[in-house]
Amino acid sequence: MSKSRLLRLKFKMKQKRPKFRRQEWHRHKRLGTSWRRPKGLQSSMRKQLKGRPAIVKIGYRSPAAVRGLHPSGLEDVLVHNVKELEKLDPQTQGARIASTVSRRKRIEIVKRAQELGIRILNISEEKITELLNYNKESKNEDDESKE
Repeated sequence: MSKSRLLRLKFKMKQKRPKFRRQEWHRHKRLGTSWRRPKGLQSSMRKQLKGRPAIVKIGYRSPAAVRGLHPSGLEDVLVHNVKELEKLDPQTQGARIASTVSRRKRIEIVKRAQELGIRILNISEEKITELLNYNKESKNEDDESKE
């Protein structure tokens, strides 16, 4: 199957996939919702009786070819600086800027990504233009203060 068809299939499968929650998470405040396999001998959830929450099974897994990919079909790569950005392949990989990167470095990374034609996955187009405009405004203010 083609990659785009597999991505659509992955999206549909994700919509149908239930939220796997811990057994009786709603009864006890201190129990988290994160999945734990039910192990009780008489557990109706473990026995998979009708009307009980679904348990994790291999059939819910997405196709291997698109597993772990961004919904756009690009491989997600975490970037901390411009040097790491230049190693990426624009056709198959997309950049995700790390949360620890400062605004100044973030602006540099965004500019270089536009030059190289690399898509940034965790910043919207509006935010990118806002970042670039912020950089221009701050430069104008610095020039005015020097005079």
